[in-house]
Amino acid sequence: MHFQSVAPKYAYTSLNHLKDGTIVNLYGIVKFFKPPYVSKGTDYCSVVTLVDPSNVKLTCTLFSGNVDSLPKIYKVGDIVRFHRIKIREYNGQMQGITSVGFASLTFDGTVGAPVVPRTSSKVYTFMDEEQKIVEELRVWAASNLSVCGPAAKLSGVQPMLFFDLTCQLVGKAKVDGSSFLLKVWDGTKCPYPTWKVPVEARDVEGEKVLLHQLQNLMVDILVYDNHVQLAKSLKIGSFLRIYSIHTKQASAVDEDVSHIEFHLHGGTCYGRGIGVLPESNPDVKELKDFNFPLFGFWLCVCIIIIRKFFLILDFESRLQRCQQLPVTVLTDHQDLNNTELKTILNSTAPQQYRIRAKLRTYKPQKLYQSIKLHCSKCNSLQEVPDGDDFDFILQGSAITAPNAELQNTSWYDSVMWTTQDEKQRKIAIHFVKHDEMLQQPEDTLLMIEGGTLKEVWKLTKIFKCVIPVRSTEEDLELLDLSAPFLLQGNIKYYGCKQCSTPKPIKSLSSIAKQINLFSSVLGIELLQYVFIMKFTLIDGTGALNAYLFDYEKFFQIPASEILSNNFLQHKMQMTMNTLCPPGGKLDDLPWLECFIKSYNVRDGMKHQVYYQIFDTTVAEDV
Repeated sequence: MHFQSVAPKYAYTSLNHLKDGTIVNLYGIVKFFKPPYVSKGTDYCSVVTLVDPSNVKLTCTLFSGNVDSLPKIYKVGDIVRFHRIKIREYNGQMQGITSVGFASLTFDGTVGAPVVPRTSSKVYTFMDEEQKIVEELRVWAASNLSVCGPAAKLSGVQPMLFFDLTCQLVGKAKVDGSSFLLKVWDGTKCPYPTWKVPVEARDVEGEKVLLHQLQNLMVDILVYDNHVQLAKSLKIGSFLRIYSIHTKQASAVDEDVSHIEFHLHGGTCYGRGIGVLPESNPDVKELKDFNFPLFGFWLCVCIIIIRKFFLILDFESRLQRCQQLPVTVLTDHQDLNNTELKTILNSTAPQQYRIRAKLRTYKPQKLYQSIKLHCSKCNSLQEVPDGDDFDFILQGSAITAPNAELQNTSWYDSVMWTTQDEKQRKIAIHFVKHDEMLQQPEDTLLMIEGGTLKEVWKLTKIFKCVIPVRSTEEDLELLDLSAPFLLQGNIKYYGCKQCSTPKPIKSLSSIAKQINLFSSVLGIELLQYVFIMKFTLIDGTGALNAYLFDYEKFFQIPASEILSNNFLQHKMQMTMNTLCPPGGKLDDLPWLECFIKSYNVRDGMKHQVYYQIFDTTVAEDV
């Protein structure tokens, strides 16, 4: 017998017929969306609000570990098809969330545009009758839905404006831990003098010729907080749509003329975010066809071709050299000559040496175990507490109800409520004022009493800094220093029990935003996250154990972020796999150039010499 595969026919539910607890297929028109952003953990999240001719609204919260599997939505008015989305009722409203097997297609919502689905999936069905659904939704949206977003060209921007910009990335640079610089253009010129973010030219990634050629057409956009990780990953030359950019008018102290600043603030309110557009996108085609000066566009193309040509020519010679070149970089003391390990082992301490060796083994093998907390005052080391310890301390502090007399002071405003569960816990949140005013959530410091671990973590996703506290008769106070005294994003800050002398919380009323000031005014000796590892180094003359004691210089990764960031953990593991390939033969191990110093340690009558790596960093191309 001959069997013929038949594509399944799907039933689609209109938004006014959704029921709680069902898994459905549906079509909808995008009325609002947030571009994908990194949620708690490693998943990406996108929020999409849909409407259809039934005039019912559905907000969908979509999660995926792969950003490419989320809907490729570029603007309000796009049409989406969701398969296997779960419906649940919350506060009387239907919501959509991803379920097992969730899949999506996205279509341009413009009447008359080709009906071509956007998807990362290589296998999907799209029946002829579904094309009619898309075309009917386009016609309905054109008459019933305002899809004109706040888009603008650089030539049309005004001060105090929030707008979406379609542009090309020309350069990028790190500014500090919470902000990142994007240099972009859209082929038009801003009518106002624009702010140039103060970064060194050598720190800007991009084609130098093009950066110079477009210096009068580019604008600097400073992106903050949760947008930084995505901004770092963007490829030079890619086309972007940056949503809800804020233009501010300002002037420097030494300037008479004001200038325009471009900011993409942290958070995802109002759809703030960054989307990467394919070159097939109609807006990109319009940008390239009509707005880009031909010289700049073709110069960019030629530079890319030339770079690829030389990369191919250079590949084999680089491959031959990679086994001989060291995989580490020395950052100081270039006058020191290499010393054999045998000589070092037979020398007295303390001394400094430059060595060329191979990494035979390292400990700990589980790299997350290398992260410790260090007190620079008493030089003590301790393990990073786990979440269970913190949860236990929070539960203990919640036994005592917040003191109502300590609420709504001159320097913070308070909100208190009772939970609806059987315990009926009382929770108080105190919002610290800045210059006698409350700030936007992403800039706000708050204190919480009576919260659970889950509630505290939720607050860190919204507010800049969170301090867990409890009430006494006279003032608020910090919890036991076994718990973090401050949480910022995914990072927990701890204080040294031995060296800290906690002060009253009211000391906070006079401080600015820096973490080091938080700890000093509260009488806390801040514990710093460090990498502690033992390397066994060999060079053919001997073997030597050297300790790595490093905050962020060696791996070029902050130790404070490694435990809460899976990407950085993977990067660190890949680095160690390069320095010490698992199962690799001795001859195949790469060479490391390091500075090490010897020092004496006395324990009673015993005397030992130890060695520590210093002023050495892993090469960027490892």
